[in-house]
Amino acid sequence: MKNLLRSDLTFRLNGRLWIESSEERFMGIGRLELLEKIEAMGSISKAAQAMSMSYKRAWDLVSSMNTQANKPLVITQTGGKSGGGALVTEEGKQAIQAFQAMQERFRQFMEAETQRLNG
Repeated sequence: MKNLLRSDLTFRLNGRLWIESSEERFMGIGRLELLEKIEAMGSISKAAQAMSMSYKRAWDLVSSMNTQANKPLVITQTGGKSGGGALVTEEGKQAIQAFQAMQERFRQFMEAETQRLNG
């Protein structure tokens, strides 16, 4: 490939990582960020707001992940005296850690291939 590229330019590999089922996307960088914000804020609504996303969109993404997982990644609590909220489950925390690790390996792969490309 290197011999096909102009030597006065610097090239880099670029890409994004997703996990998809046969039905739909399960995890990507946006869903990862949503899970992280829900974990930090304890609320789907607050996480959505922090991401400039509608509550419905955030809820749809959470529902999609929960439906595709063996156990829910996020559970919700209805209102009441202390208000409602959302909790990232142990499975959700495992999903966050696993996808972060995949993202890091993917970043390393892209960096290595970019170095090979520019040689």
